[in-house]
Amino acid sequence: MTVQKIIIDTDPGQDDAVAILLALASPEIEVLGLTCVAGNVPLPLTVKNALTICELAGRSDLPVYAGCESPLERTLVTAEHVHGKTGLDGIALPEPTMPLAGGHAADFIIDTLRREPAGTVTLCPIGPLTNIAAAFRRAPDIVARVKRIVLMGGAYFEVGNITPAAEFNIYVDPEAADIVFRSGVPLVVMPLDVTHKVLTTRARIAAIAALGTPAAEAVASWTGFFERFDKEKYGSEGAPLHDPCVIAWLLKPELFEGREINVEIELEGTYTTGMTVADWWRVTDRAPNALFIRDVDADGFYALLTERLARL
Repeated sequence: MTVQKIIIDTDPGQDDAVAILLALASPEIEVLGLTCVAGNVPLPLTVKNALTICELAGRSDLPVYAGCESPLERTLVTAEHVHGKTGLDGIALPEPTMPLAGGHAADFIIDTLRREPAGTVTLCPIGPLTNIAAAFRRAPDIVARVKRIVLMGGAYFEVGNITPAAEFNIYVDPEAADIVFRSGVPLVVMPLDVTHKVLTTRARIAAIAALGTPAAEAVASWTGFFERFDKEKYGSEGAPLHDPCVIAWLLKPELFEGREINVEIELEGTYTTGMTVADWWRVTDRAPNALFIRDVDADGFYALLTERLARL
């Protein structure tokens, strides 16, 4: 079995939490560390939530780093209206006791990519791309050492969820996203187009809750909290589990379908700032820079998630 080395860059967030648990429950993945960024909630809360998730998974040994507290050039926009005032509203969990790792998240990314053999570390950003862009700016030599970036962000057919045109993670720091999408690193993009197809139906969450473990109980509670917003907004049966799609693709890419296309980030649009301009129909001559995922086997996704959560 080949083990994939990854860094999860995150702004937990209930769906971030599920993604982290999925990774930590999977022997095919070695999580080298968690790097935290401001996004769903401000940085102090994303850091606290990441520590809480590690302790829930029994991984107090995992290094967690604090990163950028604001976007590269803009004022921070957060999403408490979706995730609650803590970002991890739902089940009450103990205050974390594990220490925060010393140093900045971007420096950890830089040091890790320089230490590990080139082409062996995958970056998995599931929040705004500020930390990744900051690391690339500080140390351009690391860009060629990244195996790939698998990220949750953007939208095309589903349009936006924070503005009519933009998905939240890209909208929060479009300048950072632009740096990443222009970096030349192989990209795999999980946009709303695919994440909106992995809905938390009652039967799927009941199957997770039936596992009876603390992690499963937490996942059932978290999804119960944040799905209220999406069900009201979209009129859907459940809520999309956005961020776990990143980890599920690493584990079982055959569950997903997409297309190699060009994706550009809109930085100056009057109404479209943060839009991922995805050339799905290949109507331009711009070179492809991303595998843009559009479809997923949702039942297979939830079968994988449930099986792995049972291991924690």
